[in-house]
Amino acid sequence: MEARSIASLTISFGLVAIPVKLYSATLSTGRIAFNMLHAKDGSRLRQQYICEKEGKPVERKDIVKGYEFAKGQYVMFTPEELKALEEAGSHAVNVTEFVPLASVDPIYFDRAYYLAPDKGGAKPYTLFSKALRSTGQCAIGRWANHGREHIVLLRPLEQGLVMQQLHFAAEVRSMKDLEITEAKISDAELKLAQQLIAQQKSEGFDPSGFVDEVKQRIEAAIEQKVEGKSVFASEEPQPRGADNVIDLMDALRASLEGRGKSAPLKAEGKSPVRRAPARKTSRR
Repeated sequence: MEARSIASLTISFGLVAIPVKLYSATLSTGRIAFNMLHAKDGSRLRQQYICEKEGKPVERKDIVKGYEFAKGQYVMFTPEELKALEEAGSHAVNVTEFVPLASVDPIYFDRAYYLAPDKGGAKPYTLFSKALRSTGQCAIGRWANHGREHIVLLRPLEQGLVMQQLHFAAEVRSMKDLEITEAKISDAELKLAQQLIAQQKSEGFDPSGFVDEVKQRIEAAIEQKVEGKSVFASEEPQPRGADNVIDLMDALRASLEGRGKSAPLKAEGKSPVRRAPARKTSRR
């Protein structure tokens, strides 16, 4: 599929301006969409908004947005008022600083975009990419889009640049809210866990080794439905009870004895992540 640019931007740092084209780095193919139908005749259902006081449908032209500032009390905003509050879209990414990529926790990563040089931007684009790669730095800047201002991170990837949209600090929950208590771990348990990691480690992450098995099952079920076949629901596994909890040391030892021979460690009630057969990689 040919990549299509979704916007034209200019990266500005110092007195250097780099014209670039913006491309979405991800594809929306992970989720299969279903439409709401009437079970009686299979016809499409239309969504309506019902007024709680009158009990009647309300037309879209008569709908405004409201903010609940107290229980059951709202202040209303017209579309024009909300539009005036939005950040004006810009075609520029203004770089404000450079930081080591390792200093940015991936938890702040949001949507990713590819950047390609636009007309007249090949040389400054290449220079910027090589400078970031050679210094081990990434660029932090600001970008306004769809009425919102975003923090963005520019980093080199292979032969090009990636623009990573970042969450604001207020959008990321602190793990302190979870009140996690650290359990006491023996040196023997830690050593076995480290051996297990060493035994199963790979040279690098290969995303092609993982497949969306749920999506594949849904697609197969849809095809069966289309062909007029019956689809039977598989029996769901029963959650593990407290009497089935595997001793941590036993699980570590069993895992070290051979990959695939014992059940992997997992949280109670959750299934382990499945992955496609791993491709053989050369070991040095």
